[in-house]
Amino acid sequence: MNIPTPSLTATRRGPYLSQIARALGAALLRSLILLTLAITGLAVILLPLTTLVPAPVWITLALAEAALVVALFWFKRAPLAVAGTLAGSAGVLALAVFASQAYAGTPPITDAQGRPLGNSIATLEKVTLNGSEQWITLRGQDVDNPVLLNLGMGGPGGGGFATRTLFTPLEEHFVVVSWDEPGTGKSYSAVPPAALTPERFVEDAHALTQLLRERFHEDKIYVYGTSWTSILGIWLVQRYPELYHAYLGNAQMVNTTENDVLGYELALQYLAERGETAAAEGLRRNGPPPYAGPGMLDKYVAYLDVLNDYMDAPRYTLVVPIVPFLAPEYGLIDRVNHTRGLIESFQVVYPQLKDLDFIRQAPRLEVPVYFFVGREDVNAMAALVERYHTVLQAPRNELIWLEGGHGLTGDNRDHFTDVVVNTILPQTYPH
Repeated sequence: MNIPTPSLTATRRGPYLSQIARALGAALLRSLILLTLAITGLAVILLPLTTLVPAPVWITLALAEAALVVALFWFKRAPLAVAGTLAGSAGVLALAVFASQAYAGTPPITDAQGRPLGNSIATLEKVTLNGSEQWITLRGQDVDNPVLLNLGMGGPGGGGFATRTLFTPLEEHFVVVSWDEPGTGKSYSAVPPAALTPERFVEDAHALTQLLRERFHEDKIYVYGTSWTSILGIWLVQRYPELYHAYLGNAQMVNTTENDVLGYELALQYLAERGETAAAEGLRRNGPPPYAGPGMLDKYVAYLDVLNDYMDAPRYTLVVPIVPFLAPEYGLIDRVNHTRGLIESFQVVYPQLKDLDFIRQAPRLEVPVYFFVGREDVNAMAALVERYHTVLQAPRNELIWLEGGHGLTGDNRDHFTDVVVNTILPQTYPH
């Protein structure tokens, strides 16, 4: 009887496959170690650069991470050393995240010697607005100055802390209150995303206004909005004019659907002039806005990032994740929640604005209104703001041109500050 014997090829195949499997396993393990060390190292490096975590805390964490790396190579990546490094690095990461959240705060307002000014205020506080816990910063060199409420950076879903430093020059003249609206940043869990509505934002901003009036013994305050929060600002002063000295609108939105269609058409024209046919074809496949449903955010970002290129501004895909990392008011979890909140809030709230038209819906306001308009702004179309300005009836209705595109920047902040301090305050604040 002939007994089959394995071929030489089959005999060699087993050890060969085993060697490949071991090599792949080792490569995956090395990748896991490097990824863990990189994430933990980045978290620790961010502590002194972007948070108020005390030096002894972040130095201790940095030394612990360095010791783990040294031990890993000292023991020649032995299994126990590898396991210890992974566990230890995960522990350091958890402590870094905890420290960033625990020490989140807003920097003090100090004199030239670094001492806090006597009558100043610089606090990060949790407040209850219509039954939900939300966060604000309060900053000013003198608590007896008038109050300016900054509704946030836009979106929907951009909180007030990420761009809070744009208002630093105004802290000499106001108590500047920046608000993290529900669904973003530190207020991410205040309201479930599905429950976010324009009405909710208006009434929470109204509740915050009442809280500030009572706390600072002011009959009226000032309110500032930009982009999405400029919509909220108009609604707020339209419904409760008796509570506000004036409304300051930057990158003012007037008619969202008309604005977006104009932006979409401009993006197509811009791409055609540059010969970017593939990108233009992608926009045509999406069709013109408004968008809703699955994938709507990607469709908006596709043409809005073309407009950012047109305005020589960074793309949203770069700005959105990075901006919250510059705010010491945020811990590492808050920073992730700011990005999550902006994505989720936009998809829920923006489709609810498709019928907005302030020319029809808010042709008259009972408070002084000041529009700050970027000459190159094609996100909130300057032409639409001009049109609204010409028909709006208000005690004061002024349009101030700023250099640049969408929103406040370092380039136009001085002009903005000068107008607010030397024009708006004298015109609207009773002394």
